Amino acid sequence: MLDKKWNPRLPEDKLRKDLIDIYLTAFSFKIMLDKVKNHAKQSMKDDFDYEKQKWDKNHKVPDFKVGDLVLVSTLNFNNIKGPKKLKDSYVGPFVIVALHGTNAVQVELSGELENKHHNFPVSLIKPYQPDDKELFLLRNPTPLTVPPVEQNEDKKIKKVIKERRLRGKNQGEYLVRYRNTVHEDEWLAE
Repeated sequence: MLDKKWNPRLPEDKLRKDLIDIYLTAFSFKIMLDKVKNHAKQSMKDDFDYEKQKWDKNHKVPDFKVGDLVLVSTLNFNNIKGPKKLKDSYVGPFVIVALHGTNAVQVELSGELENKHHNFPVSLIKPYQPDDKELFLLRNPTPLTVPPVEQNEDKKIKKVIKERRLRGKNQGEYLVRYRNTVHEDEWLAE
């Protein structure tokens, strides 16, 4: 039979078809690779479907339009004056000038944020809601007043705190503290 190039199917072959041979043949190696590839594809598809289901459950599509008033998050702003823990989490309101797809907007910045980049992702933007005067009748907005800084006082040196020499120069500098608390410590040349 074998000399006629006919390979008979024996009952033993039927029983061993799902077993892995100790010595892999090219055919059994290909079968193993196909199983691994199909398993990986199915796992990736299941993971993608699960993540998509989670995203669709919690995701809300932003409905911003050109001309809307929005507040901008100060999460990534480092140049806003004052202590970090006292800075506002959102500043604004600003007007939306253009939409860049569904994930970014361009706003018209003003004031100390004028030099910032004008495009922001939607995750850093929230709609502006003005106060409702009918709901909050007793609420009186109090304007913030900054105490005036008296610059006309003479700067009288209280003490010299540090001394340093600049490299390549014969000139020294002194860190001085003034008597009145309005003026901060500063470096003065000799």
